[in-house]
Amino acid sequence: MTLMDAKTWTGLVYGDGWTTPRGGDAAVVEPATGAELGRVGMANAQDVAEAAALAVRAQREWAATSFEERAAVLRRAGRLFEEHEREIQDWLVREAGSVRPKTGVETHIAAQECYEAAALASQPLGEILPTAKKRLSMARRVPVGVVGVISPFNFPLILAIRSVAPALALGNAVILKPDPRTAVSGGFSIARVFEEAGLPKGLLHVLPGGVEAGQALVGHPLVPVISFTGSTAAGRRIGEECGRLLKRAHLELGGNSALIVLEDADLDRAVSAAAWGSFLHQGQICMTTGRHIVHSSIAEEYVARLAEKAERLTVGDPAGGRVALGPLIDAGQRDKVHALVTGSVEAGARLAAGGTYEGLFYRPTVLADLPEGAPAYAQEVFGPVAPVVPFSTAEEAAALAADSEYGLSLGILTGDAMRGLALADLIPTGIVHVNDQTVDDEAVAPFGGLGASGTGSRFGGGRANAEAFTETRWVTVQGEIAGYPF
Repeated sequence: MTLMDAKTWTGLVYGDGWTTPRGGDAAVVEPATGAELGRVGMANAQDVAEAAALAVRAQREWAATSFEERAAVLRRAGRLFEEHEREIQDWLVREAGSVRPKTGVETHIAAQECYEAAALASQPLGEILPTAKKRLSMARRVPVGVVGVISPFNFPLILAIRSVAPALALGNAVILKPDPRTAVSGGFSIARVFEEAGLPKGLLHVLPGGVEAGQALVGHPLVPVISFTGSTAAGRRIGEECGRLLKRAHLELGGNSALIVLEDADLDRAVSAAAWGSFLHQGQICMTTGRHIVHSSIAEEYVARLAEKAERLTVGDPAGGRVALGPLIDAGQRDKVHALVTGSVEAGARLAAGGTYEGLFYRPTVLADLPEGAPAYAQEVFGPVAPVVPFSTAEEAAALAADSEYGLSLGILTGDAMRGLALADLIPTGIVHVNDQTVDDEAVAPFGGLGASGTGSRFGGGRANAEAFTETRWVTVQGEIAGYPF
């Protein structure tokens, strides 16, 4: 069975069926070649409103079903992601410019998110409370109703399913607005999986669209929770609007994550980890290692080895063979990356490797001798760029790592793991990896950042997901009606 066919592109909503979009359509473009792979329907505000109305009606019945029925749908969805992994991976290669190892991570985690969500459906969601009266008092978690999910292009499958699966498992309906550039791998593949898994109609709606659709979803009164992954600038606007509307917003935003390399680290392994952290998926990851903070005694050799590795990495069309890096998503992103690199070189940084491109293929880049405030060090690049700065003491390393508006992920490489853990305590981040680089994700782990990186751990793990997609209700029960003096 083929999971996705032509209707995946021309349809719009999986709710009461695939429908004709009102917002026109958009090309699905392969960034490696510029070829048009198909067209997807684009939603407008009216589409969002109709999906919300359908979702509200369907959600009430879904929330009343047995947890066993909800869990069974999620388990079937997990198996379908595994059975159709190659087809979905092919879309991730061509639509998102992903290399094969990265696509395997996406389909694996998508299946795991469904399996973990299936287990979440049967978890106890409440507690018995003490009470001064003769009654039963409890706190009970109930579904929020309809969850709006807005997901980006870089890891389109993971960054959508990590909200879609637990929200459904907990009895909610979902409206998913994937990035139009990756609407098939990050949207319609999910819709098709759940359609085949037996999810009742009306519970999952996939609405690719632009600003109008996003604003309509955030502002709709029937959508009380927004789960957004994307840029800090867009997240701030969504957070402001949700605050005005008294909605909850779960925001996972940008990053400029630091990798601290202490003088006792195994240098060969450190450079390998560093290259993976900065160059995986062309650096288009919120957790990408954006700042390499290296002890001064090894910094020069570190730069030389990292530059040598960068020069050896192959860059090309991931659909055409084994390459380490594929294309950036579009010309706008390429130009932003190149402007940050050239701006840093003009400010005095040394270009140790890379700094060039052909089409959308940007060479892995290493920068050294960066002056204070160099753009590629101070800002999130979202490209394959590794800026390296030296430090002399652990306190200086901690200060450098903490000197950022972002606080998503932190890696510390050292021969003394306990020393690394102690150093991590000095640096505010949502994620810490001692003796690993900054890019990692598991369905069982809470995920989120601080500061400009978002609103904390709102994704992953049973507790974080339950908090994200349910409301707490206080319930009391008495054997007879209470008596009052009037």
